[in-house]
Amino acid sequence: MHQYLKAIGFDNIRTKNDLRNLLSDVEEKFTHQTIVSYRPGEDFCEIKKDYGQCIGVSLCGELDENDVFDPDYYFPYFQGSGISTYAEISVERKIEKEQYVGMCEDSRIGISLIFTLQNGIEYMRERQAGFTAELTTSVTLSGLALSGTVLLPVIKDEQMLKSEREASDNRKMLLNAARNGDQMAIETLTLDDIDMYSQVSRRLAKEDVFSIVDTYFMPYGIECDLYSIMGEILAVRKRKNTMTGVEVYQMKLNVNELQFDVCVPADSVMGEPEMGRRFKGTIWLQGYINF
Repeated sequence: MHQYLKAIGFDNIRTKNDLRNLLSDVEEKFTHQTIVSYRPGEDFCEIKKDYGQCIGVSLCGELDENDVFDPDYYFPYFQGSGISTYAEISVERKIEKEQYVGMCEDSRIGISLIFTLQNGIEYMRERQAGFTAELTTSVTLSGLALSGTVLLPVIKDEQMLKSEREASDNRKMLLNAARNGDQMAIETLTLDDIDMYSQVSRRLAKEDVFSIVDTYFMPYGIECDLYSIMGEILAVRKRKNTMTGVEVYQMKLNVNELQFDVCVPADSVMGEPEMGRRFKGTIWLQGYINF
């Protein structure tokens, strides 16, 4: 069973029979269906059912010449809003099934972001049409979390905010130059990291780590699309799973200047999420390529 079904309000899926009933409901009462040519005599089909605003379950599989659907895999999804990044994207198929993962390098984060592609069947169609050879487009990122903690913000004056923006812009320029092989930029980044480590080590003797680090985005565990994050809450709304009645929080976060939405069960969040506060948790990152 998919661990992140709970993130969209399905905390009642405990047995294989519960899961079969849910997937049968998706197959019989789907709200979206997409079909793409796959192999001679077979099509690849994706059916989705929404179980609340922006949340649902996607079921993918093969459709034979007699229109018999053979499910292959499923996953819960949460549709984000807005544009998260315009960075260059590469897409790869998973080894064992017709599912895709995307990767982009955004200079604001400083690491390669790997995410599960929500609209993989659209990518298959675009690839067949030959439109993905030099793919330059945007990605809408979103995250599913099983739990989280709300922290108070770090108080900063206007001067501190201005100096942080300037330092961030300078670091992004250096990262871009370093990727292009600029040796001077690489050395400058290395020295900056050493200075930062030294400053943080001194401050940790007297301060709490979350008053020094106000936002972060870093890989978590051995799964490539899991990340530990902390970011500022820009907007928050409470939604309900229409099938189970479980309430979830849908929050827009600003993490290292990257904006995306996160969905988490309301009863699994410690603290009261409000604008300006910070959310800390582990997310399964998904992405929607805007073809």
